[in-house]
Amino acid sequence: MITAVDTNVLLDLFGADPVFGSRSQRSVRSCLSEGRLIACEVVWAEVARFFPSADDAEIVMNRLGVEYSPITLKTALAASKAWKLHRSRGGKRERVVADFLIGAHAALQAERLLTRDRGFYRTYFSRLRLLDPSTA
Repeated sequence: MITAVDTNVLLDLFGADPVFGSRSQRSVRSCLSEGRLIACEVVWAEVARFFPSADDAEIVMNRLGVEYSPITLKTALAASKAWKLHRSRGGKRERVVADFLIGAHAALQAERLLTRDRGFYRTYFSRLRLLDPSTA
């Protein structure tokens, strides 16, 4: 089983979020026990900014078991299609292309996505299986 992980779940762990931290930790462990945990370059970049250096971020992500999984051309184009749909429906700019890249990466390069942002992903990636640690 390949699980893609969203930035919000990792930040729950690294920031020791009092509400979601332990739930996200349990979910990450569960996903790792069932297979691989991957993150695209967008997630890696968003997470790395919270560490003193890129090397520190890489060390922690590797220790956690998160594999770097680059976005393919097919995935990038699927993200563009979803983003275009969002904007055509009057979607606001608060949803940036990064969110669509994360969703498309999970939809095309994994079997499910571990995230707390279910509503957005259900709307634009309806076939994507979602796991929400906040409901665990």
